[in-house]
Amino acid sequence: MSVLTLASPARLLRNVRTALALLLLALILPCAARAEETLIRIGYQKYGTLVLLKGRGTLEPRLSALGYRVSWSEFPSGPPLLEALNAGAIDFGTAGETPPIFAQAASDRLIYVAHEPAAPRGEAILVQKDGPIRTVAELRGRKVALNKGSNVHYLLVRALEKAGLTLSDITPVYLAPADARAAFERGAVDAWVIWDPFLAAAEAGASARTLSDGTGLVPNHQFYLAARDFAAKHGPALDAIIAAVAEVDTWAKDNTEAVARQLAPSVGIPAPILATALARQSYGVRPLDAGVIAEQQRIADTFRELGLIPKAIGIADAVRKPGS
Repeated sequence: MSVLTLASPARLLRNVRTALALLLLALILPCAARAEETLIRIGYQKYGTLVLLKGRGTLEPRLSALGYRVSWSEFPSGPPLLEALNAGAIDFGTAGETPPIFAQAASDRLIYVAHEPAAPRGEAILVQKDGPIRTVAELRGRKVALNKGSNVHYLLVRALEKAGLTLSDITPVYLAPADARAAFERGAVDAWVIWDPFLAAAEAGASARTLSDGTGLVPNHQFYLAARDFAAKHGPALDAIIAAVAEVDTWAKDNTEAVARQLAPSVGIPAPILATALARQSYGVRPLDAGVIAEQQRIADTFRELGLIPKAIGIADAVRKPGS
């Protein structure tokens, strides 16, 4: 006959304490590990490779293996995104050609990490479809809406220059895309300079006609940029981000309809219209070469001559060196 031996109250208390300690340790250790991970703050826009990367969720495990975690912040366009980078609110983001020029003129905190190939058809000057304006030269004395400091700012400068005009020959009206479209549709401005996918959406409407796109005028590169201090300390993490972007690029290039369906809900533009914009987009992220640096320098020099930035800047001084 067996006899059940009960533990003493003191021993039971010790066992309970031990179990609680082990449970508490199991809860604390993962939290401590997460707390030790370095946070990378990424700025993105509603349209483009970074929003696809965010949606696919492939970056987080890649960076977690290196000891990083990710937070995402959405911006309406490049200028406020790079203002946030200069202010130390984000570590990495993407923008078109012109916003980095203004940001570099304001601070030395940013650095170019990589770029996408030229996509000149992805931005254009629009006029009313049935309106009288048929050439860029006919914009003289007209009101032209654009987002100040955005990539289309340079497109407008170059288009006017080719037509023998300058910014002083028109009346620039600086508006964000949504406000600019509203002003354009009600006839408050005579022309609107805009980029995809807003360009594709406007073209799909009944009132807009393309006066000139960027072909032969501007390359319209997309750049990936980082805070200089962050880049100096976290090179492997930046390499991991660019590698993840390259994977998304490879997928998106051959799956534009799927990309359009994925982006449509967040962008608020129907998938068929987005597909038009995506067909004009370039793919294949890569480091900046001498030609791209020279093109950016030309923009910077032009804006300095026009008094749009307060000082001369050197693009090469803000490009990430290979292996750094």
